[in-house]
Amino acid sequence: MSEVSVTFEPAGVSLEALAHLGEGHIAYVKQVRSEDVPGLFPQAPKIAPGLKLFALHAADGTPIMLTDSREAAVANAWSNELQAVSVH
Repeated sequence: MSEVSVTFEPAGVSLEALAHLGEGHIAYVKQVRSEDVPGLFPQAPKIAPGLKLFALHAADGTPIMLTDSREAAVANAWSNELQAVSVH
């Protein structure tokens, strides 16, 4: 996977256009703590505290999946024809 650096100047872009940027094409992977899971994935079963997990989100922030490895999150993005980017 290659890293892409993009500089975006939001001047002149509407909030609506910004909200749809990358929709259907980009997903992001974010490391989360198991304590944060109920807020992101209310339907998820109870998970032991203190775990580091990885969440895959659509470009608009909609949670897609939760896993215990970054690689699995990226693979899921690819299988859904989405370009995965990391959020730090």
